[in-house]
Amino acid sequence: MKVLFAAAEMAPIARVGGMAEASAGLVKQLRSDGLDVTVVLPDYANTPLENETAIKLLLPEWARPGTARSGHLEGFGEITLVDVPWIEKPHPYTDEDGIAFPDNDLRFFGFSAAVAALINRELPDIVHLNDWHTAAALGFLQEAPPSLLTIHTLGYQGITNPGWMDELVTRPHYFAWYGGTNPLLGGIRLADRVVTVSPNYAREIMTEAEGMGLHEHLANLGDRLVGITNGIDTTEWNPSTDEFLSTRFSATDFAGKEQNRAELLAEFGLRSTSGAEPTIGVVSRLVDQKGMDLVADAARFLENVPARLVILGSGDAHLVDLLDDLAARFPDRISFRNGYDIKLAHRIFAGSDMLLMPSRFEPCGLAQMQAMAYGTIPIVTDVGGLHDTVIDDDVSSGEGTGFVSSSVDTAGIVDAIYRACRAWTSPTRRKAIIQRGMTADWSWAAPAGEYRRLYADLLANR
Repeated sequence: MKVLFAAAEMAPIARVGGMAEASAGLVKQLRSDGLDVTVVLPDYANTPLENETAIKLLLPEWARPGTARSGHLEGFGEITLVDVPWIEKPHPYTDEDGIAFPDNDLRFFGFSAAVAALINRELPDIVHLNDWHTAAALGFLQEAPPSLLTIHTLGYQGITNPGWMDELVTRPHYFAWYGGTNPLLGGIRLADRVVTVSPNYAREIMTEAEGMGLHEHLANLGDRLVGITNGIDTTEWNPSTDEFLSTRFSATDFAGKEQNRAELLAEFGLRSTSGAEPTIGVVSRLVDQKGMDLVADAARFLENVPARLVILGSGDAHLVDLLDDLAARFPDRISFRNGYDIKLAHRIFAGSDMLLMPSRFEPCGLAQMQAMAYGTIPIVTDVGGLHDTVIDDDVSSGEGTGFVSSSVDTAGIVDAIYRACRAWTSPTRRKAIIQRGMTADWSWAAPAGEYRRLYADLLANR
């Protein structure tokens, strides 16, 4: 089976949100399962490839010149990088202040047109698109192979001016949106299957509260809308082999966890308590969706828990200022590092006893699964994929893998933290929760199997 897989992000080329990790993990598993997957990404930084070949693409005049370079990327495999006008930037989407580039519509409609040109050239059995950045490709195709669109988040839809509908060749009215053009909506209506990254998120987005204006269109899909929970790359996120840890550990040999905690607290300038008080980690983009303001509110109560809090993240300036101020007010308990460092993220998962993830909405989330793989107990809100992956041990005694806030607010999050810390005082219960999380299968094997079955079903029905 030959699959063309197009996305705006994929580790290690471009890594902004969960789509980069999820796409890379899925592609790696699909290739391991024997599928021929052609990966197509924007050429943001003229990344060097081994054994490179290049072709010119047949594109509309506004999207010219367009080229596609194919070759081998070390540590990833074969990849195709597309260059269209203005696609090359230091960041895929935003400037250094977090403001979206004003020409993102030109950049990603151009990329979508290039993806369509590659589909016409490569003639894959299946086209797999991701989010709004590639969804318009279906509008540039007179005739498309069986297609699947994965929605990683409805929070970004690429809504832009109505002129783009004049450039589309297939059902441009499907992209119409209150006097503008909505590429994600058009892709949803044209794709043969629409997949969200967790079953619960698929249910949520059919409601007015969570559908971000698209709930009726999504509900109308019927069984064309499917939820498949993401996995994580368990070769990268494995505490027994992690190259970023000085001391490795596993579910059967957990002794190294304490050393990782001590090193983490020292790195963040916090006094070690030898595990007498739990260390709570946060690894997140600093955006309102992730509830970082709720972290700041809840942190005021940590002295009465008690616990240490280490935070790593980058994003909105007002949230950076909020967390800087929080760390300054509680220097003995809270430490914040502005930025993103993949090595440090690994050390936070390894050294923390708990992970706090108070998302307002979360299509799937990867951090909670990465944390559980490292013996770190997640404290989450009951939204999206967090609902599908974390079992509250107070609600399901003897089956839990973490603690779930029933409400997305400070009171609910503080309650979940208190309950988690109360469980922490019982070594037997704590060990059982940790063991259940560490021994669960968080790999891409099962999710990739579900995608393969969808692909086969699309081919059979076509």
